[in-house]
Amino acid sequence: MYAVIKTGAKQYRVTEGDVLSVEKLTGNKGDEVIFQEVLMVSDDKEIKVGKPYVKGAKVIGQIVAQKKGPKLLVYHMKRRKGFHKKTGHRQNLTSMKITKITM
Repeated sequence: MYAVIKTGAKQYRVTEGDVLSVEKLTGNKGDEVIFQEVLMVSDDKEIKVGKPYVKGAKVIGQIVAQKKGPKLLVYHMKRRKGFHKKTGHRQNLTSMKITKITM
């Protein structure tokens, strides 16, 4: 059984037991998070596609850790002007373990 959920303006294909990093969600380690925005659910027999969400479907996850992602370097340069600027950015992420998918 798998599902496609939407969180943080991104879509993720998840199955039970998956550990994934999503944009920062409020909560502490061990807290339970319920994703109501389920776009698609599939089991062995059938596939349900929502318009836009599947009614009655939920994905339940547990927060494993609050962390920061890898550093992204941003470099700006204007040719022949002597201008260059280098900055960086690290996104705050939440590591989630998917515990249950219901239709």
